[in-house]
Amino acid sequence: MDKRFTGKVALITGGTSGIGRATAIAFAEQGVDVVIAGRREAEGAESLTLVQKAGGQGLFVRVDVNDESEIEAMVAKTLERFGRLDFAFNNAGVGGLGRATMTATADIYDQIMNVNVRGVFFSMKHQIPAILQSGGGAIVNNASVLALRPSANSPIYSASKAAVVGLTKSAALEFAPKGVRINAICPAIIETDMTEQIRGDEQSRAYLLSRHPVGRFGQSEEVAASVLYLCSPEASFITGVALPLDGGFAA
Repeated sequence: MDKRFTGKVALITGGTSGIGRATAIAFAEQGVDVVIAGRREAEGAESLTLVQKAGGQGLFVRVDVNDESEIEAMVAKTLERFGRLDFAFNNAGVGGLGRATMTATADIYDQIMNVNVRGVFFSMKHQIPAILQSGGGAIVNNASVLALRPSANSPIYSASKAAVVGLTKSAALEFAPKGVRINAICPAIIETDMTEQIRGDEQSRAYLLSRHPVGRFGQSEEVAASVLYLCSPEASFITGVALPLDGGFAA
């Protein structure tokens, strides 16, 4: 356990499974109190149990990041329960909705942009004042390797994640002088439930593996380790970065 994390509080959106759950557990193992936010209550309860088994105090908050009022309430509940906020991992997002340009619909566009971009923006809007009240801290936003190297078949998703990088860099410049560091991570294919369908198709799997020079997909725990690093004192000189976690995908 890293004593420098002890007594800190982290808020994770999309913490009910996959990368978010792995990050919640990783924070708890370092003595961080963790707020798990998401829409799925049963999965949220499972994440909360795992956080507690890892040695951390936890709280589950049901939230839809499409709704700013629910985001505001999420942060308020964090402060009510723990009295502070030090770190935030804006991980909630949608994938698997990619459509080629001529087959995309307005509903698909709105769903992707609302969750992936609007959700990150309004989460930061309400997290930053709370982090400032705690004397500073760090935010990590989950973008994608497709923000750095877009796919021909997912223009809306690629654009949404590029927007996350833009939001990250702009907010980082604004709040660096005030002690809030803001970075993005850009994962390639990570072995989660969200990517199971495309990994399960033999042809797609072979193609995607060929895009990862290391010859494998990533693990949620590897992403979690990078999030913790970006929140750690060792990363105190890092802000406004879009960090590829991609096995060489964008190299």
